[in-house]
Amino acid sequence: MGDTFIRHIELLGYEKRFFPSQHYVYMFLVKWNDLSEKVVYRRFTEIYDFHKALKEMFPIESGDINVENRIIPHLPAPKWFDGQRSTENRQGTLAEYCYTLVNLPHKISRCLHVVNFFKVRHDDMNPVTDSQIKKPEVFLLPKDSKKNPTDITGPIVLQTYRAIADYEKSSTSEMALKAGDMVDVVEKSESGWWFCQMKNKRGWVPAAYLEPMDGPDESEEQEPNYAGEAYVVQKSYTAVEEDELTLKEGDTIEVIHKLLDGWWVIRKDETTGYYPSMYLQKAGEVHTSVKSELRNRGAPPRRSTIRNVKSIHKQGRKQISQETYRRNSKRYIQNRRNMRENSQNKANVIIEKNEPEDTKPKAQPAVPPRPSKDLILNRCTESTWRKIL
Repeated sequence: MGDTFIRHIELLGYEKRFFPSQHYVYMFLVKWNDLSEKVVYRRFTEIYDFHKALKEMFPIESGDINVENRIIPHLPAPKWFDGQRSTENRQGTLAEYCYTLVNLPHKISRCLHVVNFFKVRHDDMNPVTDSQIKKPEVFLLPKDSKKNPTDITGPIVLQTYRAIADYEKSSTSEMALKAGDMVDVVEKSESGWWFCQMKNKRGWVPAAYLEPMDGPDESEEQEPNYAGEAYVVQKSYTAVEEDELTLKEGDTIEVIHKLLDGWWVIRKDETTGYYPSMYLQKAGEVHTSVKSELRNRGAPPRRSTIRNVKSIHKQGRKQISQETYRRNSKRYIQNRRNMRENSQNKANVIIEKNEPEDTKPKAQPAVPPRPSKDLILNRCTESTWRKIL
């Protein structure tokens, strides 16, 4: 047993790789006793082989002799074919396994078998890649995954973006940029602050300072939704530009267009304008500490306010004018009013048709025609036909 041991193992997510063939590897952040932190990549088959060897080393603690003495956690065997769904669903189990493993007695958690398995390998520092095959796709595990192991984010592909202007960071959690720098985007927050990495540097960068390399348009942005989603203002903001809105805390508004730079187009009554998304919270949503921390940060700059912007693209990013937003919004509101009035009119017509039966005139019974004289003489008794003579 050596002096080196692991303090903590955190599952970050997994990668989908395409070389030498398509496969999946899990990403672990390993924190050591010398306060260093290293990221390692392991396939699940490797992890399961490590688990089987650990059980053989400690048969009592693995429950082979007496099931009641088992303290080594369980780990399901790999499937015949591990696809993306099984890789994703297994994350909660793996996160719990690592947490339990590190907290086992020192003779297990600090043994050479555990230490050597999680040590950084050459492949961890220099993963095998091929320029002819697309880059690995990274799927990150959300921070609150311990509460909801199955709540895994969708694919967060590490796309390369270019800085369109110099940016000076204002806090230690941000990253400074020079015009033309290439960065990989790790996380795209709807607040307009993106977490990026460039070589050995990582930090938050305003999305407005970045442009995609594959074209000027943000294909990930949603189309405007003039029906609107109800949101509540969590922090007041005073408009600086003409197309922005000034709102107070507690105001209820409707979001009609969610933009990736963190400035959403909202509607207050019949007025539309831009507002920082980080100061908004969806109606009925529970208040979280993460969002509170974001709101303490200043609103990200808008691309229209950045000076000396230099784009490598011939045409600028497509944008909808405020006049278009207002016109379409008013048109939708008017159509909604017309539909409401029509539904009310139809309801009134139905009520008129369905009047109570007491108010309707009752139908009179039909009166049969009087029989002829010949018919009475032929069919009636003598006492009856004598009356008509």
